[in-house]
Amino acid sequence: MSPLTETVLFVFSLVALGYCAGLTGYLKPGSGEGIAEFAVSVAMPLLLFQTMVKSDFHGVAPWSLWFAYFSAVALTWAVGHFVTTRIFGRDARAGVVGGVSSSYSNVVLLGAPFILGIFGPSGFEVLSLLVSVHLPIMMMASIVLFEMFGRGDEPMHPLRVVRSFLRRLFVNPLIIGILAGLAWRMTGAPLPALAGRLVDALADTAGPVALFAMGLSLRRFGISGNVRPALALSALKLLLMPALVLGLVWLLGLPPLTAKVAVVVAALPSGINSYLIAVQFNTGQALASNQMTIATACAAATSAFWLMIVGMVFG
Repeated sequence: MSPLTETVLFVFSLVALGYCAGLTGYLKPGSGEGIAEFAVSVAMPLLLFQTMVKSDFHGVAPWSLWFAYFSAVALTWAVGHFVTTRIFGRDARAGVVGGVSSSYSNVVLLGAPFILGIFGPSGFEVLSLLVSVHLPIMMMASIVLFEMFGRGDEPMHPLRVVRSFLRRLFVNPLIIGILAGLAWRMTGAPLPALAGRLVDALADTAGPVALFAMGLSLRRFGISGNVRPALALSALKLLLMPALVLGLVWLLGLPPLTAKVAVVVAALPSGINSYLIAVQFNTGQALASNQMTIATACAAATSAFWLMIVGMVFG
């Protein structure tokens, strides 16, 4: 078995173990929320803090990377909205859920350990550049569309959109971890030995804990109807979006590692945020949860496919 295949199987096996722990009742359903909260609020922010402090981002072209990735996000989101509303006849609010489900990659719970396992610390540095803007951009787009489609005839007030966005942004633990790491980096001071050990110890748990928590979450949401639209949106997420990113990073001539990470991140399945947005809209909850579960189940095969493709294209 090649190291690449073994890493892919290892990552999705941890997700499967979490799913089985919930399926068999070995862990209570509420355990998944607690474990995921630890991963997202403690371990992942410290991993991002560690990366910001220690990493060398020389040679990475963030503007080209961001342009390529988020152009693909916008195009895939638009197609997902069209498919949900025009092909499956759902309303505009459900169309927003369809759009976000087809374009919102699971960059934290699945992406961080996956990229670390495949590309190592250098690949995670590239991922960190995406994470640093992924959350704000996707959050802002979701809030604006929620204000447009989620409140009926009530007019959208720009100040309310801005306040909601800033409030959610600056209390997000991942953003806090990134900003704190950049602030410490600017001081030029090394981390104290004890603080460094604490950060390293907790950051090292981020990957396995996040993957296990994701498996538990999938068991909690399950599949309950809306299979055909969920399959269509999963195909957009796992096939269309990475294909768009692949074409854009190739046209822009991004460095090989940067290009590979961008495509692989685009090929990740949707995360829990798409479901949370559906809950916020009070529409499309089953569609979002089904799509997340189906896409994650299929991603073990599609991720291996895209890893093979980027290896052939970028070396």
